[in-house]
Amino acid sequence: MHAFRRAVEADDHQAIEAMLAEDVVFTSPVAFKPYSGRAITAAILRGAARVFEDFRYVREIADADGRDLGLLFTARVGDTRVEGCDFLHVDEDGRIDDLRVMVRPLSGAQALAEAMGAQFERIRREAEGG
Repeated sequence: MHAFRRAVEADDHQAIEAMLAEDVVFTSPVAFKPYSGRAITAAILRGAARVFEDFRYVREIADADGRDLGLLFTARVGDTRVEGCDFLHVDEDGRIDDLRVMVRPLSGAQALAEAMGAQFERIRREAEGG
């Protein structure tokens, strides 16, 4: 089991943030423009943990060298079921430098966009250290 998966399942946000490269790029399933940097990515992941309910990983797929990983998950956002995948790339130092999240179905993506939108001012403050 990958350390990122263990940290997410343990709700250990300090461990998650420590695994992120300083220049990590986070690609959201509901925003067009990627976010760059450890602080904003960690804040977004904390926000996602607040909106996802019954979150659990159901499958892990890794390439031969372990630098590319897919973590399939299920969750709820309110009453809406969501399936998705966290795609991670690990740099030569062992830190996550690319994190992409995809979700389905459309109703799940819409529910996630609405819930995360409601969190975004808090996420921005957290990323700025406030």
